[in-house]
Amino acid sequence: MEVTNKYIVIKAKIDGKPQESDFEFKTETLSLPINPVSNDIIVKNLCISIDPYQINRMKTVSASQETSEFAAGISPGEVIVAFGVGKVVASHNPKFEKGDYVVGHISWGEYSISQGFILNKLDPMGFPLSYHVGILGLAGLTAYAGFFEVCKPKKGEKVFVSAACGSVGNLVGQYAKNFGCYVVGCAGSAKKVKLLKEKLGFDEAFNYKEETDLNLTLKRYFPDGIDIYFDNVGGEMLEAAISTMNLHGRVALCGIISEYTNAGKRAAPDMLSVMYKSITIQGFLVGNYLHLFPEFLKLTIDHLRTGKMHVLEDVSFGLESVPSAFVGLFRGDNVGKRCVQVSQD
Repeated sequence: MEVTNKYIVIKAKIDGKPQESDFEFKTETLSLPINPVSNDIIVKNLCISIDPYQINRMKTVSASQETSEFAAGISPGEVIVAFGVGKVVASHNPKFEKGDYVVGHISWGEYSISQGFILNKLDPMGFPLSYHVGILGLAGLTAYAGFFEVCKPKKGEKVFVSAACGSVGNLVGQYAKNFGCYVVGCAGSAKKVKLLKEKLGFDEAFNYKEETDLNLTLKRYFPDGIDIYFDNVGGEMLEAAISTMNLHGRVALCGIISEYTNAGKRAAPDMLSVMYKSITIQGFLVGNYLHLFPEFLKLTIDHLRTGKMHVLEDVSFGLESVPSAFVGLFRGDNVGKRCVQVSQD
């Protein structure tokens, strides 16, 4: 089988905020080799995850490129690998048949060619395919592992979540509420704040763009201190959270989006507070917690089917929308998990 594949590449390394003009479309022909034992498959890409960490792969230099195989650097003109859902349209691989849904590493393109590495068969279980990119995919597992394994919560503890309307933050807040914690989130608009409180059940939420003193803001929402801070942004918010934390507080470093496109911006938390309050600060990657996927999936599906969790999705349509969807992440445009539906099933 042979298909014409349209795909997206970067024109040059990106060391600041990304612009749509940083990307271009290319076309190639994909075909299975004549050798029937090649193990190759061709996947029609259906839904692609749009994630801010990809910007670190596009930089000239980033620590992430040296420490994680999932964040390896991308060269100009190279296929961009991403997490997503697709459908096998041709296969020489005994593990996959034509018509199988698959989830895992595909590409920013209309089709992907793969030998099946970091790719698994998918049973949609009656849910939209986009759910398996977000709440039932790596975003969901990130929230689950970060909250339950890294933060090790206790019922009744006070939890603060930054970027709480983002793909991970909104799920952390919902897990925490269902677990029995007091939860406050911050977001970048009044609309998002309302959504957090009225739809997702956060106890409180605030628009950080309207606050002039984050230390005072957090003390207002946490008069008895913060036990757990789930950090998605880094920078000044991390500094303020540390100053408000209780003894033996825990910080899960999931993302530092405020620093991704500003090399001069670095968090400088009060290390005396960290030391004398015995605060634990732990960075983590979802790849370290893949073994938790079965228990994560079981709990999350139960919460979905019983109405205890709600899905926030921000879906764009067509491959052409990928650059704008990606760039918009760094303006805070998205509400919930951002993904692109490349093609109809």
